[in-house]
Amino acid sequence: MLRSCTCADINEELKGKEVFLCGWVDTRRDHGRIIFIDLRDRYGKLQVVFTPKPHKEAYSKAKELHNEDVVRIKGDVNLR
Repeated sequence: MLRSCTCADINEELKGKEVFLCGWVDTRRDHGRIIFIDLRDRYGKLQVVFTPKPHKEAYSKAKELHNEDVVRIKGDVNLR
C-alpha cells in the first residue's frame, strides 16, 4: 500500500492509529533533539515530528531531508 490516507484526511478519529502518508517536504525545522517536517500533498499540509527515541533510523533520515524532497512516511497520529 502506497498510502492509507492524505494529509487532509488526518482527524481525531485517526488518533493513535498507524498511517502511511506520501508528499513533499514543504519545510524542515531542526530544534536539536526534535525535527519538524511540514508534509504537503495535493490535498493539504500537516506537521510530522521526528524524535531520536524510539526511531533512531527515521530520525537520522529526517536530518538529511530538504525542501521539496518526496517522501513516504509511516507513523502514528497524534493531535496537538
